[in-house]
Amino acid sequence: MYNKLTDELAVCGLNAVRTLGDVHPERINRLFVRQDRFPLFTGVCKNLAERKRPYKICEDEELERICKTAHHQGIVAMIYEPAVEDAAPEDLDTWAAEGKTGLLLCDVGNDHNLGAIVRSAAFFDASPIILTEPNPPDLSGRQGAANEDSPPDREKIRFLTTSAYRVAEGGMEYVEFRRIRRPAAFLRSASEQLVVIGTDPRARIRIRDLPRLIDQHIPRRASKSGRPQGGSQDGPQSGKPGVVLVVGNEETGLPIEVKDQCSFLARIPGIGNIENLNISQTAALFLQELYER
Repeated sequence: MYNKLTDELAVCGLNAVRTLGDVHPERINRLFVRQDRFPLFTGVCKNLAERKRPYKICEDEELERICKTAHHQGIVAMIYEPAVEDAAPEDLDTWAAEGKTGLLLCDVGNDHNLGAIVRSAAFFDASPIILTEPNPPDLSGRQGAANEDSPPDREKIRFLTTSAYRVAEGGMEYVEFRRIRRPAAFLRSASEQLVVIGTDPRARIRIRDLPRLIDQHIPRRASKSGRPQGGSQDGPQSGKPGVVLVVGNEETGLPIEVKDQCSFLARIPGIGNIENLNISQTAALFLQELYER
């Protein structure tokens, strides 16, 4: 729930607020807590008191009014709405130099899916997470008709929501977010330094083949210089190439122009009764495989 008057976002859920208080207590502006939860948050309340910020003991009804959900689990923290910065070229340099695994979520608009993916990303140390901005509809009501002359109102786009924070179970505090508008163009640049893995239920390559293929793949910029940009002469500082995992919308999958920029497309094999898994399940399985490489 976003409060327009105070420019604040409600974060609720026991693990989400407890992790927020442990990792970034300075982000909490106000705290509303049920009596039975209060002993778990005495440290947060002390921090708030030192910063002259309020906290209040509340009943369930008031907590639900504050965060607009019954799933508050007895605790609600109000924070300033998190800013999601644009992805910059230097982000790719750092990504490649550190051999990191990150994600690009292509048109993933479901808050629960985003929260579940963030939870897996935090568990498997995958960051940053690149979020794509939706294009506004044209006059006929179709999505995707925006062009350079009609950019979306970026100030009204809210990527991180109360539901996403709650489902992430604290994972939001361990990942970084960036935003882009044109994923194909971003991946074209990223593929010069990083290995780009797209998820596709019809791909020929299986997920278990990825570690071998990643080790054999040389990004385009590295092939010109003999080593990845930003790494040592022997390669990235971590000893392994950086990876972008690209996950698409459940209904439409990855657009063809995005697939064209991927180093590999891979699938999770199954018996075929159901075509594919939920995207958060897909992301978790791919991240586990990439973590083990």
